Amino acid sequence: MKNKFRITFYHYLLLVCILTFGVSCSEKKKETVVESQETSRPNVLVILTDQWRAQATGYAGDPNVNTPNLDELAATSVNFKNAVSGMPVCSPFRASLLTGQRPLTHGVFMNDVQLDTNAVTIAKVFNKEGYDTGYIGKWHLDGHGRLQNVAPGKRRQGFKFWKGNECTHDYNESVYYDNDDPDRKIWDSYDTFEQTDAAIDYIKNRNSSENPYMMILSYGTPHAPYHTAPEEYRNRFDPAKIKLRRNVPDNLKEQAKKDLAGYYAHIAALDDMIGKLIKNLKDSGQYDNTIIVFTADHGDLLGSHGAYKKQQPYEESARVPMLYHIPEKLKIATGERDALMNSEDIMPTLLSLCDITIPDTVEGIDYRPYLEGKEQVGQYTLLTCVQPFGQWNKVQHGGREYRAIITQQYTYARSLSGPWLLFDNKIDPYQLNNLVGNEGYTSVQDDMEKLLSQRLKETGDEFLPGLEYIKKWGYPIDETGTVPYTN
Repeated sequence: MKNKFRITFYHYLLLVCILTFGVSCSEKKKETVVESQETSRPNVLVILTDQWRAQATGYAGDPNVNTPNLDELAATSVNFKNAVSGMPVCSPFRASLLTGQRPLTHGVFMNDVQLDTNAVTIAKVFNKEGYDTGYIGKWHLDGHGRLQNVAPGKRRQGFKFWKGNECTHDYNESVYYDNDDPDRKIWDSYDTFEQTDAAIDYIKNRNSSENPYMMILSYGTPHAPYHTAPEEYRNRFDPAKIKLRRNVPDNLKEQAKKDLAGYYAHIAALDDMIGKLIKNLKDSGQYDNTIIVFTADHGDLLGSHGAYKKQQPYEESARVPMLYHIPEKLKIATGERDALMNSEDIMPTLLSLCDITIPDTVEGIDYRPYLEGKEQVGQYTLLTCVQPFGQWNKVQHGGREYRAIITQQYTYARSLSGPWLLFDNKIDPYQLNNLVGNEGYTSVQDDMEKLLSQRLKETGDEFLPGLEYIKKWGYPIDETGTVPYTN
């Protein structure tokens, strides 16, 4: 009995030692991870959505949709509440995101044209700094037709990991190509789900890499077709209960309610997937050392001002969500910011936050000093549209070529014919009252015209007819004298 007790007692002491040692090791491991994250370069995850207008989130006050995961992200992020898409259409925004340049510089001022494969892109710069780079989802920068593979090499603009395609909006039979495999593949289900899982796999695999990563996850939703989200999400939204914005005309109200119900279904699914992404970042220990940017390439009018989709300078088209979740070690306060961050500003800001030298080719603003409270920038920004054609900018729908300047209070747009729009966005957030020619706003209009002219001079923009730019860049013109243009 004595020996039995002695063995048991020794076992007990051994167990205590093991547990104590294990806890100590665990704590040391946690401390090592924390210390490592304090000194290591941050990861970068850009969550890019297609056609998600800034007004359509819970944190922005939309009464129709709950976005709890985005709301939680917004609560721990910098929210550029006045951010815009400098040319509110798909390919131009994407090219500006990748190059830090304005559309008339990089040449992608319309959809379905190729970004110069020699461009200095965000992926190429991060590669040189030892980052792993990846891209998942919709590309829309290759200009060689829909659904096809963007071949490995220069056409992928520096991204090493690849699961995507040029462009498709068939979200339930979505085509993609897997890295160097030339065979066409199909995501098994709703591609928003599948692309999220692919991103999570990529993130998990980075745990074994010594390098930080920069990845862009590019969703095709909530872009039309509006009614193709999974049924469980579509069932959440009754068109009859949708509350419309006050600038939707009577003749479009019924259609807009139906389409918004589907639009919000896509958004609800995206919100769940963003929550899933963030949970996995936390579970993998990477959340506290990852810069997360959530944004969209442009908005969607969805009936506002009697029009649909994008390109026009109205709030629903031009404003985009722009959240920056930044690791605490960078000591940048969270909360709303008034500055009008634009498309070309994303690349230099991310490079700066990662302590990477910004290339001379970049035209955008580095917002890090602003975020640190050292500078005041972004009091105004430029919108550009060179297209006198296109599904969403037809003259019969009120569209035209324009240049616009946006401040924190006003939107002013000039067409080739002269002053076109002037809105006081603070007292008229739905932009129902065009103040061009209004005697009470003569001085405001003059000031905005001077500011716009100054900005055009600074950027070397002569504001020529759109076809002049198309000829300059050698883009194809069909027998009618216009450019074949798709969405």
